[in-house]
Amino acid sequence: TLLLSGSSTRMMNALFLNRSAPLFGRASRFLDVAPMSYAAFCRACGQNPVSHDAFTRFSLVGGVPRYWELLRRGQTPVDLAEDLFFGPSPALEFEPSRLLADEGVTGLTAPAVLEAIGRGAHRPSEIASRLGTAQTNLSRLYQVLLDARLVARDLPYGESLRSTKRSLYTIADPTLRFWYSVYSPHRSRWHTYTPAQKRKLVDDHASTVFEDQMRARWPGAARYWEADVELDIVRPEAKGVVVGEVKWMTLTKAARASLRDRLAERYQRTVLARKHESLRFEVFDTSSLKDLAKE
Repeated sequence: TLLLSGSSTRMMNALFLNRSAPLFGRASRFLDVAPMSYAAFCRACGQNPVSHDAFTRFSLVGGVPRYWELLRRGQTPVDLAEDLFFGPSPALEFEPSRLLADEGVTGLTAPAVLEAIGRGAHRPSEIASRLGTAQTNLSRLYQVLLDARLVARDLPYGESLRSTKRSLYTIADPTLRFWYSVYSPHRSRWHTYTPAQKRKLVDDHASTVFEDQMRARWPGAARYWEADVELDIVRPEAKGVVVGEVKWMTLTKAARASLRDRLAERYQRTVLARKHESLRFEVFDTSSLKDLAKE
């Protein structure tokens, strides 16, 4: 048996799926190696899985073991962020350029698209507006970035790409997301921030990764949004759907009940509420880290 593995998705596809490649049609099986889980990270790096700091560290290095090697014992999340991105000769300062080069993505448009997404433009129209171009000019590049697993496309729960154009683009890898959403816009001012300000930026990033990880627990789970409503998690259940809210904090029983009531009120304003009568509501906080640690 001959096994070939590579970190470049486009390169591996070109070797076996390109009709002009010598190995076209020769592979008997393709294995998609996904990023490692939070549970695997905690086991490999000796982290306490129910610790907020452990997950925040994970949000900076994601599921890529090569990045795990950059952790040092006793680092706070802010220390890790400075070692990886903001300190002298940071380890990942040029990581986006390296990843794009590995995937054979050239030119200035791809970094500009990632920069726009990292700074909060997720709709195709918003991204095109920031780049000063037409949406249609970016369609092929989106597919290249999707194939390379550098971005992800979100659709509202229950909708198919064939029947909707309501896509949102996000940066898939947590480390790359931090580079574009925190490092890039704050690198020139980071040294002027207080420890509390630095920690807030790191925690705000961790909250987005936590929400992603919670959705990934259930097949078919997705976000849902309309003009004035957004739901963090909607997932199928035997007789209907479960609607969830995710908070990167520890909630009291009273706060959880209040959020559940507000979540139910928001849901009733959606078109989705007219499609699924049988449902229940859930609120997830950082107590769910113990569940992530088991998967």
